[in-house]
Amino acid sequence: MKEFDYIIIGGGCAGLSLAYELEIYDKLKNKTLAIIEPREEYKRDKTWSFWKIFSHNFDDCIKKSWNNFTINTPDETKYVDCQSTPYQTIDSGMFYEKILSKLKSNKNIYFFKSIDELDKSNSLVFSSVPNFKNKHNDLWQHFCGVEIETDRDFFDDEIFNLMDFACDQRNKVHFFYTLPFTKRNALVETTWISELNDERLKDYDKQIDDYLSKHLNIKNCKINFKETGAIPLFRQKNLNKLNEIYIGSAGGMTRLSTGYTFLNIQEQSRYIRENIENIKNINLFKINSKYDFLDKILLKVLKNNSTEMSNIFFRVFNSKPKTAINFLSNKSNFFEDLEVILKMPKWKFLKELI
Repeated sequence: MKEFDYIIIGGGCAGLSLAYELEIYDKLKNKTLAIIEPREEYKRDKTWSFWKIFSHNFDDCIKKSWNNFTINTPDETKYVDCQSTPYQTIDSGMFYEKILSKLKSNKNIYFFKSIDELDKSNSLVFSSVPNFKNKHNDLWQHFCGVEIETDRDFFDDEIFNLMDFACDQRNKVHFFYTLPFTKRNALVETTWISELNDERLKDYDKQIDDYLSKHLNIKNCKINFKETGAIPLFRQKNLNKLNEIYIGSAGGMTRLSTGYTFLNIQEQSRYIRENIENIKNINLFKINSKYDFLDKILLKVLKNNSTEMSNIFFRVFNSKPKTAINFLSNKSNFFEDLEVILKMPKWKFLKELI
C-alpha cells in the first residue's frame, strides 16, 4: 500500500483550502500529499458568503461584493452599512478551478477515490469528513437556493438582503436571503433553523415560488442554478486519534449561531500551515469557546421562542454595524460582546442560562 507524508480526507472546501495553503507556501516541496475525494468531477455546487474581516487567498473567486444590506421583519426594515467589512460571495466553481490547477502542477500531490488504497499509519491525516449523528432535537440550518435571471432590470445590486422574516414561520424559524449579483440575476434562498427530520418544512420549491411571485412580484424568471444543504448547529464529538486532525465543519469551524464556515476554514488552514512542522505538539485551532457558550444559549432561546428570532437578530444590529459584524464573525472584544448582549431580551436569555 502507498504511504504519504500527509493525507487529506475529503476534497471539499476545507480539504482543498488546506492543500492550497500548504502548496502556495512551499510546504509540499519535499513532502507528499494524498487527497481522498470520491466525486468524479468538480463543478459549481455551493455558494459561500461572509463579511471580509481579514484577507484570504480567493479574492479572484469573488462573484460579488456588497457594502450595504438589509434585515426585514413584517413590521420594519433595517439598513446596515458594511463598507469597512464588505460582504463577499465565493463562486465554488472558480474556487475549485483555481485550486485544482495549482495542485495538479505539483507531482508530489495525488488524488484517490478511497482511503483503502493507502497506508495511513505513518501519515499525518487531516479529515474534513463529518460524523454528525442527528438526534431528534438537534437544530440544523437547512436551505434551498436558486439563482434566477429576470427578463428585465429588477434588483438593486448594490445592496443585499441578509434576512427577510416576512414569510410563513410555521412555528419554527424561517427567513429568506437574497444576493443580487446584477440587476437581472440573484440568488434567492429559503432558510430554516429547525430539526432536520421535519419533512413538512422541505417543500422548498413551493416556498421559493411563493416568495418570488407574492413577495418580490416576479412572475417570470429562469432558474440557472439550484443548491440545497444542511448545516449542523451543534458540535461533532470527535474521538482523539493518533496522527489525525479534524478540519472544516468536522473540526468545529462552523459558527453555531450563523452557519458561517468559509473564513474560519481559511484561518484554520493558515494556522496549520504556520505550525505544520510541530502540529502534533500544539493546541488545535478552535473558534473561541465564548462563542460556543453564547451561541448555545441563543439556540436554546430560539428553540423555545421561535417567534423571537426576527426580533433577536434585529436587536443584534441595533449595535454599531462593526460591532455586530465582529461578533457574528468571531472577532469581537469584550466590550463589543457586552454591547450585543445588552441588546438581547434579558429575561429569556437568563432563563435559558439558568
